Amino acid sequence: MPTATGAPASAGRSRAVRLGRGALAMVLFAVPFVLLGYAVRQKFDPLVHLDNAIADRATDATRAAGAGSALVVLQTVSQPWVLYIVATLVCLWAWLARQLRNRALWAFVTMMVGWNLALDAKLVVQRARPVVDDPISHAPGYSFPSGHAANVAIIATAMVFLLWPLLSEAGRRVLTTVAVVVVLVVGLDRIFLGVHFASDVVAGWILGVGTTFSSWLGFLGRTSPSSSPGPSHPA
Repeated sequence: MPTATGAPASAGRSRAVRLGRGALAMVLFAVPFVLLGYAVRQKFDPLVHLDNAIADRATDATRAAGAGSALVVLQTVSQPWVLYIVATLVCLWAWLARQLRNRALWAFVTMMVGWNLALDAKLVVQRARPVVDDPISHAPGYSFPSGHAANVAIIATAMVFLLWPLLSEAGRRVLTTVAVVVVLVVGLDRIFLGVHFASDVVAGWILGVGTTFSSWLGFLGRTSPSSSPGPSHPA
């Protein structure tokens, strides 16, 4: 049986391990993101040529398929502020109706931090939007990273972690599959509309998933076992 002094020491070590895991994950995700941002800032020729070629071919494919209107609708409904309103309501529901208070608070704070990280990264890199012939859509602000891609990745992964204990095994597979598909579709929408380069979208995905995953590793274990129950005992 742990002593009175042993329990706090053990808790302190456990907290340090969690924070260390989160910090390590943050570094591992930050490295490719920073390298991409640096290459963009330095106008690295191979990346610039590849991005331009993908943008031209993607927008040509959109026009040929007559898919511009549908992609613009998807662009509108996947605006970050729209998704964050929906995600915040889910957090409130998890907090009030399912008593997942710690998880709900973690998800909300992580999403808000991630949203601001994406905005700050744009101001650091200051990449101009793609310039294509006969543009299909226009978007304001800087291009790197894609805000749509980053924020949908943040929200999707946060919702998976938040709702995980409430679902059966089948439900978890469905939720994870839906999250992956939504993240991919929203990111590709940015490329096929010609409002982001492919590297903007990849960077957004890295930033989004990295932010949530790193935050979760640092958070894991800080709550009591009852805050992460199995699907049959949502507490």
